[in-house]
Amino acid sequence: MRAARTASARRRGDRKRKPLTALGPARDDGQARLTLEVYLARHGETEWSLSGQHTGVTDLPLTPRGEAKAGALKERLAGIKFDAVFSSPLQRARRTAELAGFDDPQVTPLLREVDYGRYEGLTSRQIHETNPDWDVYRDGCPGGETPEQIYARAQEFIQLVARHGDSRLIAFAHGHILRAIAVAWINAGIQVAAGLQLDVATLNILRDGDRGHVIALWNAA
Repeated sequence: MRAARTASARRRGDRKRKPLTALGPARDDGQARLTLEVYLARHGETEWSLSGQHTGVTDLPLTPRGEAKAGALKERLAGIKFDAVFSSPLQRARRTAELAGFDDPQVTPLLREVDYGRYEGLTSRQIHETNPDWDVYRDGCPGGETPEQIYARAQEFIQLVARHGDSRLIAFAHGHILRAIAVAWINAGIQVAAGLQLDVATLNILRDGDRGHVIALWNAA
């Protein structure tokens, strides 16, 4: 689950950042909270996320380090009440949800990773050897999803969560589809997603409040 070009190289190793030990609720859980908040959690490390290989339909488990990072999400999310929990059907996302303290998420195919088609299992460097200017959000994947299909699926997930009204939700999924959801949330074009770095086992918050749809937190480790 790597972004095209240099972003994949940046994500290959863990960046040294000050940890956020706990997020805490963004707003009071009482009646004063009149907003929709959607937390997005990218799954923990797999062998292919570590090597930079595009992982769409291939159902890989977490590495031991990936399990540890996923487990750390539980402490960071402690004390936050969620009205619904969603997950991709792939085991790397479902296992991350479980380790974060959510044993029975609502599984939806809307959160599955991008279908990379013939690019499945290849690194960005390998793809660029034959297609130097390739970008998943502009060009799509031969034999896989187009940018229009990716964006439509992101919009459909937003419609799903919007039906919950004023609530706080969390979704466990994958790098490329979560970036697509974020830009769809703010009504930006799909290609904007190429400029969003998203590391493994990070948290993000989308909010619909007084200022409309905003990305309130991004790539928080």
